[in-house]
Amino acid sequence: MRKQHSPEEKSRMVLEVLHGENTISEIASRNNVHPNLLTRWKTQVIKGMPQLFENETSKTQKQNRDNEREKEELYKQIGKLTTQMEWLKKNLITNTSTHERQAMAEPHHRGIPVSVQASLLGINRTSLYYKPHPLDRDDIAIKSAIDRVYTKHPEYGYRRITKWLQKYEGMSINHKSVLRHMHEMGIQAIYPRPNTSKPNPANPVYPYLLSGLAITKPNQVWSIDITYIPIRKSWLYLAAILDWYSRCVIDWQIDDTLEIGFVLTTCENALKKTAPVIMNSDQGSHFTSPQYTALFINAGSKISMDHRGRAYDNIFIERLWRTVKYEDVYPHQYDTPREARIGIKQYLDYYNNVRLHQSLGYLTPMEVYLAAKGLIFPGLDN
Repeated sequence: MRKQHSPEEKSRMVLEVLHGENTISEIASRNNVHPNLLTRWKTQVIKGMPQLFENETSKTQKQNRDNEREKEELYKQIGKLTTQMEWLKKNLITNTSTHERQAMAEPHHRGIPVSVQASLLGINRTSLYYKPHPLDRDDIAIKSAIDRVYTKHPEYGYRRITKWLQKYEGMSINHKSVLRHMHEMGIQAIYPRPNTSKPNPANPVYPYLLSGLAITKPNQVWSIDITYIPIRKSWLYLAAILDWYSRCVIDWQIDDTLEIGFVLTTCENALKKTAPVIMNSDQGSHFTSPQYTALFINAGSKISMDHRGRAYDNIFIERLWRTVKYEDVYPHQYDTPREARIGIKQYLDYYNNVRLHQSLGYLTPMEVYLAAKGLIFPGLDN
C-alpha cells in the first residue's frame, strides 16, 4: 500500500527541497517517498505560486473596490445630509426670530456642543449664556408712544416729542429720558431711522442719484430702509425693499436686533427675483457696509444714498412705514414676535395685491409692477 501524505507533510518536504540544504534523493529516502513524486510536488508548488499571488491580488483589489464603493456611498450620504441641514437652517433662520431660536438650544446636551448648536441655529454662541433682564413695561409704553408720535410727525425732534407726550399723552417725562429711549429704539431727529444711520467712516458714501430723475418703469429704482415695530412686550425691526415706480414691496424681513444679517437676507432674496438699475438708501452703517453694497454692485446696480438729514429723499418708503403702522401694527398691538411676523406678512400681501392706491390710478402695486411686458414676479415669500 502506498503511504498517503497529508498536505502539511507535502508542504514541509517541498519547502525542504526549496531550501537546498539536502538533495531530493536524501529528502525522499528519509521520508519514504519516491524522488520523482517529490519532484512532481515541487513542480506543482512552483507553478501554483503565481496563481496564489494572483488570487491574493484579486482579493485585495476586490476589497479596495468595495471600500471605494462604500466610501462613495458615505460621501453621497454626507452631501445629502449637508444639503438638508443647510435647507433646514435657512428656513429656520428665515421663519423664526432670534429669541425663538435661542429657546431651542440645549446648553446641557451631552452629544452636541453649544458651539455646534449655535451654528446650526444661526445665533451667536454668547447669546446662549446671556440672561437678559425682563423688559420694563413702563419703558415699552413710553417707546410705543414715541413711535406713534414720530410716525405721525417725522419732522419732530426729541424736544418736541417730549412736549407732545407731556401735553397730549399726560406723561411726566423729561427730554433726557425721551432722547435715551430714542437712542435705544434706533431713531433720531428729522425722521425715524435705525441707529445705523451714522455711517462708518471707513466705508464709502455714494452720491444721491435721484434728483430730477423721471421714474418710468418698475425696477428702475428700489429703496431700502429699517423701521421700529412695537409689540406689547418688546419691539422688533422691519427691513423692506420698495419699488419706487409701483410702490410694490419687493422683499422684507423682521428681526429683534439691528444686526446686519436680516438686511442682507432681504437684499439677497430680492436679487433672486431681479435687480434694480438704482438702489437707494440712507447713509447708515448697514447700507454703507461693503457686504451690502457688494450685493448690488455685483448685480449690476448703481448705489444711491440720501443726503444727510433729508427726510424726504426716501419719501416713498417713509410713507410705507406710516401705512403699515397705522393700518396694521397699531390697531393689532401684537403680543409676540411670531404674531407680528404672521400679521405683517398678511398685511404686506394685502398691501401688494389688494389695497388700491389712489396715486396708482386705483390699481394695486402688484398690478402696476407686473404691467411691464414679460415681467415675472414670484411674489413675497418670507
